[in-house]
Amino acid sequence: QVQLVESGGGLVQPGGSLSLSCATSIDMFGFKVMGWYRQIQGSQRELVARIGVGGTTSYADSVKDRFTISRDNGKTTIYLQMNNLKPEDTAVYYCNTAPQSLYDWGQGTRVTVSS
Repeated sequence: QVQLVESGGGLVQPGGSLSLSCATSIDMFGFKVMGWYRQIQGSQRELVARIGVGGTTSYADSVKDRFTISRDNGKTTIYLQMNNLKPEDTAVYYCNTAPQSLYDWGQGTRVTVSS
């Protein structure tokens, strides 16, 4: 069974930065489009960033120019560098394939942006 293990969340002040990681056990990882999703309390999970096989990236408007997604195919891991964080970024962050999630969700990592 595929495992998705997100880490790196925490409490940060507005304007701060965090770096998230998602270690996976996905077979043929290098051939999968991967994404970071988030779920704000009371809302549906949304895709905020994705990275293609060749490294092409795309972002939701709400995080564009602040978040950067990257991948390490050798480590079957993706990353999310989050800068200039805002209170509205507070959510649980998850990784999975994108734009459709093929695997069971991991536990996620909670990000709280608050002063």
